[in-house]
Amino acid sequence: MARSLESSPAEIIALVGPTASGKTAIAIELARRLDAEIVGADSRQVYRRLDIGSAKPTPAQRAAVPHHLLDVAEPDEDFDCARYRALASAAIEEIHGRGRRVLVVGGTGLYVKVLRQGLFPGPARDQALRARLKAEEEQQPGSLHRRLAEVDPASAARLHPRDRVRLVRALEVHALSGRPISAWQEEHRFERGGIAMRVIALEVPREELARRIEARCQAMVKEGLVAEVEGLFAAGLDPTLPSLRSPGYAEIGEFVRGLCSREDAVARMAQATRRLAKRQATWWRGHPPDARVAADLAAVLAAL
Repeated sequence: MARSLESSPAEIIALVGPTASGKTAIAIELARRLDAEIVGADSRQVYRRLDIGSAKPTPAQRAAVPHHLLDVAEPDEDFDCARYRALASAAIEEIHGRGRRVLVVGGTGLYVKVLRQGLFPGPARDQALRARLKAEEEQQPGSLHRRLAEVDPASAARLHPRDRVRLVRALEVHALSGRPISAWQEEHRFERGGIAMRVIALEVPREELARRIEARCQAMVKEGLVAEVEGLFAAGLDPTLPSLRSPGYAEIGEFVRGLCSREDAVARMAQATRRLAKRQATWWRGHPPDARVAADLAAVLAAL
């Protein structure tokens, strides 16, 4: 049964789901109805100048509803869960201080998880160690994942071999504490220091989602994604940066560097985006939301 929108004004709603599921458009209208501000939960939209390829809300959408956690880092900065949580928690406190509601919106499940359940108290960063690990990976791609498989098979099994940010953190934790990061996480179970929220996941039939992804990729190219990537490279950004190896930026980046045709780049961009959507769906099967609904405003309102 749907609950009154006035029944719990302090409750935080998180609207999640795979890329191209329509989160942004639904969130804008929902925020208007809830008198809410939006806190982003997207690992690419935090970066400045990654606009078209990250499907960042347009200037008009951002003018319609205040957005937070967009454009808070440069593409060549490390941006991890701890930094996200600190910034998002501060934004939530400010929004509540203005007497408004909070709507967390995005496809990065781990960001929602650390907001909702906290972070384990692992060792602090060691910048010198991180630099050595990153240099090792640049010289021998895949070496970090192989090393992690030796000391922490559980973490290696769940991390992609190219997920350098999390591979570095996992190896850093092991090196500094002598314990696998998976052991820290199992002990903590993300149960302390969390923020209460109701998580609603949007669901789109697979075939329909594939069509949306194809259309989105084509639209991004028409809207200027090639020029956006050219500008990033012209600014001296390294194509191997984690932020530029994500779907869209990686494939269009290869086209810009003359490594493939535009048609091939767009086709592989759509394929990579479909794979991302599948990983996101898998994440939410392993971390069940409070409700799963069709990707339309009426269904979301009925779940509140």
